[in-house]
Amino acid sequence: SYSFLCESGYAVLHVNYRGSSGFGQSALESLAGNVGSQDVKDVVHLTRHVLKQYCDDIDNARVGMCGGSHGGFLTGHSIGQYPDLFKVAAMRNPVTNISTMTTATDIPDWCYVEGLGLGTYDWKKFRGPTKEELSMMWDKSPIAHMDNVKAPTLIAVGQSDKRVPPSQGIEYYHALRSKGIDAKLLLYEDDDHAIDRVQSEADHWINTKQWFDK
Repeated sequence: SYSFLCESGYAVLHVNYRGSSGFGQSALESLAGNVGSQDVKDVVHLTRHVLKQYCDDIDNARVGMCGGSHGGFLTGHSIGQYPDLFKVAAMRNPVTNISTMTTATDIPDWCYVEGLGLGTYDWKKFRGPTKEELSMMWDKSPIAHMDNVKAPTLIAVGQSDKRVPPSQGIEYYHALRSKGIDAKLLLYEDDDHAIDRVQSEADHWINTKQWFDK
């Protein structure tokens, strides 16, 4: 995992952005309705801080980003919103289009709460999103920034994933290819969201390092 990248000479920054765990309920709820903005700004702020603080040790022309699930969501947003900062990317079961994920996931509440804000999900009765809600979800998704993406991108997908549908990563892969961006898709047929079967996890991280090495 990260230790493998470190042993290979990479400096790894692991960001605990606002809305992640560890700072209480109010901090956690602050991200609801602000995904793709608040969390991305935190990642970019800390990345720039580290590049400045350790300018003699880190090559700012070779900054990459990798992440899974929400981390993949952040990766997609970052290479779309800050294409000149992040030069390469690796995503694992990423959320790339909240609007198309809503009715195909086992956590539709995440799509509503994170995409639209607190109080937008009916915990007693599921309903499909309205046209207006779909538009808002799309606006908060990495796919909305696809026109800006330049980074070669590796996408790993667990085909048994019920949390983030495999179609999310595959959709993004085809969008990249349609723009002529260098992209590679890894499909793990027997893996779910974590991609943590021994052979699959090893294959994924070896591919990630090789992708960054290029």
